[in-house]
Amino acid sequence: MVLKDKLVLAYSGGLDTSVMVKWLGEKYGYDVITLTLDLGQREDIKEIERRALSIGSIKHYSIDAKEEFVKEYIFKAIKANALYQNKYPLGTALARPLIASKLVEIANKEGAKAVAHGCTGKGNDQVRFEVTIRALNPNLKIIAPVREWNMSRDEEINYALEKGIDIKPSKSQYSVDQNLWGRSIEGGDLEDPSLEPKEDVFEWVILPERASDKAEYVKIGFEKGLPFKLNDEEKGGVELIEELNVIAGRNGVGIIDHVEDRLVGIKSREVYEYPAALCLIEAHKELEKLVLSRSELNFKGLVEREWAWLVYSGLWIEPLMKDLQAFIDSTQAKVEGYITLKLYKGSMRIVARESKNSLYNYSLATYKEGSSFDQRDAEGFIKLWGLSSTLAYNRGV
Repeated sequence: MVLKDKLVLAYSGGLDTSVMVKWLGEKYGYDVITLTLDLGQREDIKEIERRALSIGSIKHYSIDAKEEFVKEYIFKAIKANALYQNKYPLGTALARPLIASKLVEIANKEGAKAVAHGCTGKGNDQVRFEVTIRALNPNLKIIAPVREWNMSRDEEINYALEKGIDIKPSKSQYSVDQNLWGRSIEGGDLEDPSLEPKEDVFEWVILPERASDKAEYVKIGFEKGLPFKLNDEEKGGVELIEELNVIAGRNGVGIIDHVEDRLVGIKSREVYEYPAALCLIEAHKELEKLVLSRSELNFKGLVEREWAWLVYSGLWIEPLMKDLQAFIDSTQAKVEGYITLKLYKGSMRIVARESKNSLYNYSLATYKEGSSFDQRDAEGFIKLWGLSSTLAYNRGV
């Protein structure tokens, strides 16, 4: 008996990756091992495992990676105020290097010769997977079946029926990827950027006009730049994010409608649901404004933009990431305190902030009696501040 080479497939349980289990065996002759990570996507992981094995996977790995996802990826994104193009909180982009690292880990453990993923040739995820995989194990062959087979959805369904594959094709017109940090929706009517998203797009966030007529307040506590309290109760990272997703979502907060520049050079209309992420990033930014100096904030803004770009573009393993992260971590030592948000029908507003490390000085800022700010100093300051500009403006006059 000739032993077949093994391949590890990142398996979601959906139509594409279910068809791949059979196709990879037929096309390449691999014994396929499937891998599913629980990243808080709200799916039945045991049912996904059952489906993989019933289709023909010789072995299946289910890994609960929620804690690792939060501590090693999401928390770093919060400290970096990570928003690609000032809009997208990078949920899918952050998950891909984690999944890729687990693919390599299982491939090494099983002695597999190859790994496979379900990304298309038009998206960003193919880059995020493959750059990380090649960095961690350049000897692994990488197969991207969707790029190769060019099947339509109907052709995939027919193939699945012919092969007796247990699938339940989604009736939704949308393509959805979700994890603990957020939900990404594309395809269908959303491909026309002139159309407003229909209500059936959203699952985590209620439409603002349907939200409660009463505002809800949320108090978030931070320690060294990381959230650890929600409404004065200490929470683990996973629990805090899950609860805040519910709270913000029921108040209509977290919808993003965005025309995005993809890595491959095309513009794409993307709709996202990120209730907890938007609240946490906004609260963290506000706390930083209270405790960091103007120069720190200005320079950190440049670092944040580059950090978000590297994550979005699949360069999690780029050495510059470590350099940027070292600077970001250095700024977080004094980012401690509490931020209160007021959520109301889709709006999110900072209404209170406090920190023992605050640089806000009441006696200097107040216009009331007892101010320690000597206004007479302003005249000399203004003269010196504008001296160079004034001289240049009047040159030759």
